[in-house]
Amino acid sequence: MEAQGEEEEKEDAEEDAEDTAASLLASDRLNLDLYPGGCDLLLHLLQDPGSPLRHIQFLRLNCNEEQVGAALAVLPSLRSLRSLVLRGGHHRDDRGSCLRGSLTTLPLCLRDLGHLVHLDLSFNSLRVLPACVPQMTSLDALLLSHNLLERLPEALGALRALTFLSASSNCLQELPLGMATLTALQRLDLSENRLEAVPEEIGALSSLTELNLASNHLRSLPDSLASLQSLRLLLLPSNLLVSIPPGLACLPLLTRLDLRDNRLRAVPREIREAPFVRLQGNPLGVPEPLPAAPPGEDPAPKVRRVLLASDADSFTVTARGCSVALACGVRMLFPPGATSAPTTVHYQQLPPEPRLVWLGPHDALLSAVLELQPHGTPFRQEVRLWLPFVPPRAWHGYQVVVRTLSGHTWKDLETHLEEKEKPKRLWASCRVPHFSWFLVVSRPVEDSCFVPREGALLCSSGDPGIKVIFPAGVTTEPRHVRMQVVRVSGWALGADSEAAVSPLLCLSQDSPQDFLCPVTVQLPLPPGLTGLSLDRTHLHLLHGDPQVLAWDDITAHVALELTHLYARFQVTHFSWYWLWYTTKSCVEGLARKVYNRLRLYRVNFIALQRRRDPEQVLLQCLPGKKVEPTLKRLQPRYRGPEPSDTVELFEGEQFFAAFERGIDIDADRPDCVAGRIAFVFYSRLKNMKEIYVTSTVDRKTQAVKGQVSFYRGAVPEAVPEEAVQRRKGPDALWLATLPIKLPRLPQGEGQGPLDGLTLASLNLGDPESGFLTQSNLLTVASRLGPDWQSVALHLGLSYPEVQRIQYLYRDDLDGQIRHMLFSWAERQAGQPGSVQQLLEALERSDRQDVAEEIQAILELGRNKYQASIRRVGLASEEEPAGATA
Repeated sequence: MEAQGEEEEKEDAEEDAEDTAASLLASDRLNLDLYPGGCDLLLHLLQDPGSPLRHIQFLRLNCNEEQVGAALAVLPSLRSLRSLVLRGGHHRDDRGSCLRGSLTTLPLCLRDLGHLVHLDLSFNSLRVLPACVPQMTSLDALLLSHNLLERLPEALGALRALTFLSASSNCLQELPLGMATLTALQRLDLSENRLEAVPEEIGALSSLTELNLASNHLRSLPDSLASLQSLRLLLLPSNLLVSIPPGLACLPLLTRLDLRDNRLRAVPREIREAPFVRLQGNPLGVPEPLPAAPPGEDPAPKVRRVLLASDADSFTVTARGCSVALACGVRMLFPPGATSAPTTVHYQQLPPEPRLVWLGPHDALLSAVLELQPHGTPFRQEVRLWLPFVPPRAWHGYQVVVRTLSGHTWKDLETHLEEKEKPKRLWASCRVPHFSWFLVVSRPVEDSCFVPREGALLCSSGDPGIKVIFPAGVTTEPRHVRMQVVRVSGWALGADSEAAVSPLLCLSQDSPQDFLCPVTVQLPLPPGLTGLSLDRTHLHLLHGDPQVLAWDDITAHVALELTHLYARFQVTHFSWYWLWYTTKSCVEGLARKVYNRLRLYRVNFIALQRRRDPEQVLLQCLPGKKVEPTLKRLQPRYRGPEPSDTVELFEGEQFFAAFERGIDIDADRPDCVAGRIAFVFYSRLKNMKEIYVTSTVDRKTQAVKGQVSFYRGAVPEAVPEEAVQRRKGPDALWLATLPIKLPRLPQGEGQGPLDGLTLASLNLGDPESGFLTQSNLLTVASRLGPDWQSVALHLGLSYPEVQRIQYLYRDDLDGQIRHMLFSWAERQAGQPGSVQQLLEALERSDRQDVAEEIQAILELGRNKYQASIRRVGLASEEEPAGATA
């Protein structure tokens, strides 16, 4: 009986294994990379010699699992395997970037996979290419991107059948000469490495159509590139190129030559005038910089540095140039010769209101609007501009650019991002030929190309499976086309659990004319579906109108061609296209609701008080998922109540914060409306205000317990219907209430800056080199006037501290100056170099007159000190007799 029971259990286990295999197996594909314990499951299923898995052709595994080594050892038994994917990147960091997998090598036995044509080892920790890879002579595609490879072996040339090789984002410093034998290679991606040169042998790759060498350290290119007659796409941005071979302009099929952000000062005319060439970010026409000064000689003088206080709204630029830092964090660099005559530049920072700027449907505003005048005045050399911005809600699939108004249209400038760790800040850097309005936006990554008469191919940099194919004869004149891809997460689909959608494809062009012949568009099928298993009656192709945000089902008007992973269709003009798979009979209204949900956010309110100064209150509104990391970051400096319950706001909606029950705010604030602080919600901005609160209650006898309440203001016109139904009457205007407490004032608070100070306590410096007394500091304070803020910033006071002094003595300018100067002097008492620091701050604030007066005081003090030394007989014997004061 026991033997019979064991046999029955064994049969049940085999049936369960067969059921598991059947549930996971999609045609001849097995995807275990996202399946928990996928490697263990593979080992278990392959124990059966008759398992149907032994005939699979496509396999994906998670290389972060502990059993991946054992799973790889049994793969040679899969004799029919044609595609093997061992990608890392299943986990992401705080910014959404993929983290590397743990794979460092491959077992040598994998060379026995004789039918393998596709091998993906991306996002791993490979430092050396596994020895088995060059022996897989049937490989057609090899993906090695985002590893730690420092070199490629010469044996790589044995892969004669290879047509696609990607080794981007590694540490490659040179290329093997053996690559010259890869004559079947069509696409080669070596971007984001450390290559300093390209060998001449690369000209032997006669079948090469795409070559990507972006973001390397290349200073020159071999002339043999001009022999790549099949080349269509050549990408060389972000290198150190100072020259290029003129023969590149003669390549017959070349449709895009990207040379942006290099060091090219001159290029051949045939390349400069070609419509498919990108040259932005190069110092074209700028002469070579002057050589460094010989030892012992002074180098060329640096440009003048200007630091503007918050109340300044203009500055002057001369032909010598200057470096300007505004109180709002904006920085500008005017190189020498940018202006021929002194020019007064006026600036103002405007609140981030969407009506002031042009934002695309999927763009997000990341900064305030900066206006620089005079508008349109051209500079003789480009001016560098750095704009601070807040990080976007999502980095993956989006890019940050500076947008400006040029003439009557908004355009995006070539932008570079810079980051400062302490304190952590982000800047968007660009070059501007003249002044206008500037702002920082986040937009979906835009891919573009010029389409000549011979046709072209446009692929998405975020998803190579998304592409647009332009046949020959599609246009009579070259035109510029653009592509953006918007990812749609599952939460946006709401209650429709049966629906699945592809990314939203946004296509546009600079010509109002339709194409002369159909253009082929390829979109990936919605996730979880394959072209061999889906029900075509549930598949819908939607056409969107970006002007009115309407969606039409055009499935019946196009011929959808389905492959295993993609859907292809043809169009003659550009718009938005969206692929849906759902059982709903009418999806136009459903698509409109889903699209509106993309702009609906669940947020929390927080109100925090500074630990050392409870009157300084921080109000912030931010998406719910950002609350915990924000509180963790602010905890050392602030304390306050728990965040409010989650509420819902819309992009661009206005709301207010009001203090109640004995607590009030300064009504003179520009953003204060009827006693309430006005906000405009942007999901990608901090939506933060730091203010000072007051109370009419006598706080010397009791503490004050009040509250801050948040109220809804103006609501955008385009609001999702489901959100409108939840807002019931005027009660929906109230959003949240948080408690605030102002502690009882300690006895003696409110003394002036001079109370309790003695003459000796504020002596700065020493008698030998000169010192300043409290009486001297009072004289300096009486001379500063409105320039005290600039002096304070140069002395090292923080901008919030300057604002605090302005608030405490808002009706007393002399009090502001004395409080700033004496509070700084108290911190510097006994510290060496404090007098010199004050002199430098005055000179950098253009108060040379006060600095000269202090110099006279110091000189007089030093002379008196030397005279007293002589009187008591302590003067040095070597000192000249005439050195008396």
